Amino acid sequence: MSRKVYLHIGAPKTGTTYVQDRLSLNAKSLARHDVHLPSAPLVDPALFHFRAALDLLDQDWGGPAGHAEGGWPALVRKTRRRSGTVVVSHEILAPAQPHQVARAMRDLAGAEIHVVYSVRDLARQVPAAWQESIKQGRSWTYASYLNRMERGKVWFSRAFDLPRVLGTWGAGLPPERVHVVTVPQAGDQSRHGDPLWLRMCEALGIDPAWAPLDSDRSNRSLGAAEVQVIRKLNRRMDRAARREATYDELIRQMLAQGELLKNESATVRLPPDRFDWAAERAERWIEWIEGSGVHVVGDVEDLRPVPPADDDAYVDPDRVSGKRQLNAALDALAAMTHEAARRQDPDKALAGRVRAGAERLRDR
Repeated sequence: MSRKVYLHIGAPKTGTTYVQDRLSLNAKSLARHDVHLPSAPLVDPALFHFRAALDLLDQDWGGPAGHAEGGWPALVRKTRRRSGTVVVSHEILAPAQPHQVARAMRDLAGAEIHVVYSVRDLARQVPAAWQESIKQGRSWTYASYLNRMERGKVWFSRAFDLPRVLGTWGAGLPPERVHVVTVPQAGDQSRHGDPLWLRMCEALGIDPAWAPLDSDRSNRSLGAAEVQVIRKLNRRMDRAARREATYDELIRQMLAQGELLKNESATVRLPPDRFDWAAERAERWIEWIEGSGVHVVGDVEDLRPVPPADDDAYVDPDRVSGKRQLNAALDALAAMTHEAARRQDPDKALAGRVRAGAERLRDR
């Protein structure tokens, strides 16, 4: 039975939420063309792949203790039952250790394995990663995070290290089976659809016509004031250490990915004095790509950071005015108050969840 397995391993903050949701929305249509997204009954494919990735990496976060146990063998079994093309996608796979990659390759032996890595210039990727870490409960300042990032002391720095990631995941694979997908620079458009999606389709061997349903999901960025409010809330509630699932989900869904996205405070950007570092990393990545012979979808020039036209417009997120933070905090308090009132009416809350679930199923 002929089978190709595409392992989309990240990187984080390169449009992976959108790509994974679009694959999921079009799972039935893709299956008719012998392209499969492993999943389980009543389990969203993104969650199924997340648990499998956690299990492979011997991690256990994002849910109750033991929630990922057995996830990787379950995904492998689903994969082995398929012919044609199988797509596995989760961005936390990027910084896997050599022994974990070796296990993945061993468990999937018998298939033609491809590795797909989407990559974005650091001027956009680094600020987005700081915001994501705050959404997930961290409370470090932007300056502290940037210093750690440059020294390779944060998880994201390992996930973004293109030579290391592809050197590990691509070990033993022909270079033509390692695919680098560059994220288009802002403003790049296509008359034929989302340019990132079209590039991903090319890397995965998918005809875009097989996946007509678009996704409205994305992991959008917050403004500087809103990030500071959540950062200080994290510190007050000690989220990183306590990881209380109930309010942890409430903060992420209601604030970090909900109400506070509606505000329009200053954009979090890479500081002007960090562009030389980002440009040096980009040059190293491009040299590695060109010397390795891997398959590139897009343009390696997309990896070079583009300095803003006006450096004087830079706003330090660690120095956002108290007035702006107060306004964002009041918006957060209002959102939480409305949510508390809604939850006091269980019938209305249940009806809302059923309606949302029905709409989601209908869209698929």
